[in-house]
Amino acid sequence: MNIQPGRVLPYLLVLPGTLIVLGLLVLPVTGTFAGTIGPQDDRLALFRQFFAYDYNVTVIVRSVRIALVTSVISLVFGYVAASRIAQTTGLRRQILLVCAVFPLLTGAIVRSFAWMVILGRNGMLNSALLASGLVDQPLPLLFTETSLILGLVYLFTPLAILSLIGVIEAIDRSVVDAAISLGATPSGVFYQVTLPLIAPGLLVGGVLVFTGSLAAFATGRLLGGEAETILPTLLNEKAMVSFDWDSASVIAVVMVAITFAVVLLGQYAARRLNPSAG
Repeated sequence: MNIQPGRVLPYLLVLPGTLIVLGLLVLPVTGTFAGTIGPQDDRLALFRQFFAYDYNVTVIVRSVRIALVTSVISLVFGYVAASRIAQTTGLRRQILLVCAVFPLLTGAIVRSFAWMVILGRNGMLNSALLASGLVDQPLPLLFTETSLILGLVYLFTPLAILSLIGVIEAIDRSVVDAAISLGATPSGVFYQVTLPLIAPGLLVGGVLVFTGSLAAFATGRLLGGEAETILPTLLNEKAMVSFDWDSASVIAVVMVAITFAVVLLGQYAARRLNPSAG
């Protein structure tokens, strides 16, 4: 049996990376999933125990809600910024791109501390409100769901911008001009022409923002605190504080399941908007 080197070489080149992914990602995740399997008579015992507490369910709902709101706001801001960048050229385009991705050049902890300085009891915003006489005492702006969403939007909007720039630039301007010449309103052009064409970018950007928001431990800890506990902070509490590894494994499985569900829903929505995107 003759084996042609040209056919084997690609597999040999991929093999090292595949083994690394299997060893560092697939096997640990599989071990985590296996750790949530209960006794033979009740395989879902750990999940039943975890969901029996209303607090855990509340944290899951809060985490998904915050991630969804963050994704929508980031995609809206990302579309506006990406559209503007796509319309510019030369030096101005480079400057706008640098400004768009600049937050990515600093760590999540640094950016979260910046929002703590802005929203803290003695922070910049409260100081400005007190100086203007609009309030008599500092407002509780920090450690709220709003402060957490603000921090996450600032954190992940650059990802939405980068995901949308390419698909917006790929839109054939003649298609938009044809829709306008046929009497389409600006809203009609967006919903019937632009939105289906940018569906792949929305899918990628939405998944990146959602999964990032769902797993943002540092931002959740610094801006949400104990008052607004989300899944990553709850996972850290179960694993590193109470050493409840069973509950920590269940939380990890829940986060992975939510991520897969969002990816599938995003793919379905993208196919409905643009069948060629699927």
